[in-house]
Amino acid sequence: MFPRKPIKKRLVYLDHAATTPVDLAVKKAMDPYFCEHYANPSGLYASSREVNYALNDARRKVAGILQALPDNIIFTGGGSESDNLAIFGAAHKQSKHGKPFGSAQGKHIITTKIEHHAVLLPMEQLQKEGFEVTFLAVDEQGRVTAEQIKKALRPDTILISIMYANNEIGTIEPIAEIGREILKWRKQNNTVYPFFHTDACQAAGALDLNVEKLHVDLMTLNGSKIYGPKGVGILFKRRGVEIKPLVLGGGQEMRLRSGTENVPGIVGTAKALDNAQKNSKKENLRLRKLRDYFWQEIQNKIKKVRLNGPELGDETVRLPNNLNVSILDVEGEALLLYLDEYGIMCSTGSACTSQSLEPSHVLTACGLPYEYAHGSLRFTLGKSTIKQDIDYVMKYLPGIVERLREVSPVNLTCDPKKNLHPKYHQR
Repeated sequence: MFPRKPIKKRLVYLDHAATTPVDLAVKKAMDPYFCEHYANPSGLYASSREVNYALNDARRKVAGILQALPDNIIFTGGGSESDNLAIFGAAHKQSKHGKPFGSAQGKHIITTKIEHHAVLLPMEQLQKEGFEVTFLAVDEQGRVTAEQIKKALRPDTILISIMYANNEIGTIEPIAEIGREILKWRKQNNTVYPFFHTDACQAAGALDLNVEKLHVDLMTLNGSKIYGPKGVGILFKRRGVEIKPLVLGGGQEMRLRSGTENVPGIVGTAKALDNAQKNSKKENLRLRKLRDYFWQEIQNKIKKVRLNGPELGDETVRLPNNLNVSILDVEGEALLLYLDEYGIMCSTGSACTSQSLEPSHVLTACGLPYEYAHGSLRFTLGKSTIKQDIDYVMKYLPGIVERLREVSPVNLTCDPKKNLHPKYHQR
């Protein structure tokens, strides 16, 4: 199955939704804070004050991009930590010694079935602690509606968490519309609840992050998706939103995230976010054209394929760099490994769950049959992706699919309870 003769590999990285390389301009901005300006920003002497200025300059830069205030910005150890801080922090702040208090007087939370596991697993933990969580269904394109949120709202709802853009199928959720419904609810019920959180890690660099237009109270971002460093996250927290810290210690980050700040990483993340938002319009157009060409080539050269997520063409409903496809009669894991032999890197879904043999929770939530979910591949394009990369992939992908289908076709009758719906027999 693998190439018998050595081939001249072209390294093609198509997994930018998992992580991105650090941009050289970002690395240059970070370099002085490793060995030259290394002081603890909490110190009182001149070297510390200089580093503290860099830290707060980064905070001001991020706040400006989000149309927020500097004291709204909390730096964390990554996107997952920011999600956890937002969800556990907001939920636990509503109870004292296990009893509800405040105007919410309740423990009801709303989210969706397609959230990142950094949201879903905290939700499951909160359920064990006595919170009630409503997991909203999505349509076959992965969309949830503001009307669904409106119907799910209750007097005891204290938190809503809906991702801005899905990491697997690229679906863009109507966050601003949802935010407006929440504002109406608060006004009608004379309450500050529920708080509204969105995981925007995949949205940065592609979508507008203006928190005032989105009407969000909490927003998660991270550096590793936007050509910044790994291990640095951002949590926007609107004034008046009280959350309980997860990490206790020296009281850094407005006493909400203790620990000596990762100054090089924070400086780099602020630089990366600035670059990503400034160049988004032009880069989005380029990536969209490449992605559409890629999908056309796949349809022309491979039979029995399906696009997962929103249809291409409407830039308001799908991220420009995302292409998630199902290829029937093969396993996604096998395709991934054979592509890797040719230097082609992609994903079978969420990189965070690549060790699991279970089908993607996102695809199954969208109603895909088991077999299609198992035969899915996620290609996510980035700044370095060019047409020659797509052509290189298409030089080998059709042959790999054909050989896999011949040698080890998937047994579609392995589970008689899961029959393929006629609409999936296409192309």
